[in-house]
Amino acid sequence: MKSKKTFWDQFRGWFSGHKSLDSPDAGGIKVSERDLIKLAACEKILGYQFKDTKLLKVALTHTSGASHRLESNERLEFLGDAILGQVISEWLFCEYPRYLEGELTRIKSVIVSRKVCATVAERLNLQEVVIVGKGIGAHESIPRSILSNAFESIVAALYLDGGYETAQGFVLECLRNDMLSMVSEGVPINYKSLFQQVAQREFKLTPVYKLLDERGPDHQKEFHVCAVVGEKKFESGWGNSKKEAEQQAALNALKSLGEIDEESLLVVDENTIDSKDME
Repeated sequence: MKSKKTFWDQFRGWFSGHKSLDSPDAGGIKVSERDLIKLAACEKILGYQFKDTKLLKVALTHTSGASHRLESNERLEFLGDAILGQVISEWLFCEYPRYLEGELTRIKSVIVSRKVCATVAERLNLQEVVIVGKGIGAHESIPRSILSNAFESIVAALYLDGGYETAQGFVLECLRNDMLSMVSEGVPINYKSLFQQVAQREFKLTPVYKLLDERGPDHQKEFHVCAVVGEKKFESGWGNSKKEAEQQAALNALKSLGEIDEESLLVVDENTIDSKDME
């Protein structure tokens, strides 16, 4: 009995068994001489030669440069995002066994952000090889969102062409130093925002912050604040402003709930405090 094709068999089949890449129309994907030059340049950047170069062609193609959206890198971007998250999650899990789930999640969320992906893409000079429409190509620089998408799409293309280890090696080579630096320097985090998420998850309530005391002259005041969820009051904190004291109180609450490991605290960055905290 003939076995049923899996999703991956069908997906890979879309790229395989078609005309040679030398043909002007390979499997419905048109490949120009200029494209061939870009594909070769990209393979040199990646240090990897594709068995199915059409995959790389699709990974580099923004919707503006595709004749049909299915010939753009949108679908590969979707897959690449998932693979990127898995690789980063596995590495963090193994490298930092004492970090709790909340800390691992925060580091991962920064690393897989569009900002970091775009920075890595620029570092790799992907702006020189992405395939875009004439309108975008006429500009001096490629939008960072396009570069970010291309990076994720390439991760997916490497996975489909060379397997998980190939994609994993590429991701870690690109991002390992960024992750090490981020962990050593501390990840800016809004503890108040994080505590709100935890409180809603654990207690189905939104925390409030109570001002307990003030001390010092007007030009050098300190504020004493505690976080309260329902009837539960958490350890209070001091700060040079009300919002700083609220951040400290939220941090104390997170520590008491076991959401943050005392030995691997991440730094508070006031620049991450949202507009609600400014009120």
